[in-house]
Amino acid sequence: MAHDETKNGNGKAGGDNVNGDGVESESEKDAPDVVFSARLVRVVRTESSEVYVIWQDDTRLGQVDLHYGWDLIHATLLLEKDLTNEQQADLVDLIDQDVVSSHLPRFAREDFLVTVFRGAEMDPFSDGPEDDEDGEDEEEY
Repeated sequence: MAHDETKNGNGKAGGDNVNGDGVESESEKDAPDVVFSARLVRVVRTESSEVYVIWQDDTRLGQVDLHYGWDLIHATLLLEKDLTNEQQADLVDLIDQDVVSSHLPRFAREDFLVTVFRGAEMDPFSDGPEDDEDGEDEEEY
């Protein structure tokens, strides 16, 4: 009977933690099974750029703006929550694997440059039409 394995966010196979003898090892018993996971939701796409909002469960972690050059990809990563250095590296790897590598694989690009900022969204500004709160469309002349 075959054993199904799934890969979790740290590249390790999920499922049973057993060694070759079918016995759980001491290091596997004590190893934390915490994996950093996030979901990327694209909000904008052009010929040479994309913008993704980054979610962890129902919490917005931030946003990444990607700009594609000929052989260079530049990312601006804006974090709204504190992450450890390891979590930041995991997030950059996730962005690379899920988005960037589909555009330009590692072997075909010169560099993937990521600049990380920590901040908070203040107020969105738009020069588009305002939403009418009472549901009525009123035209002004």
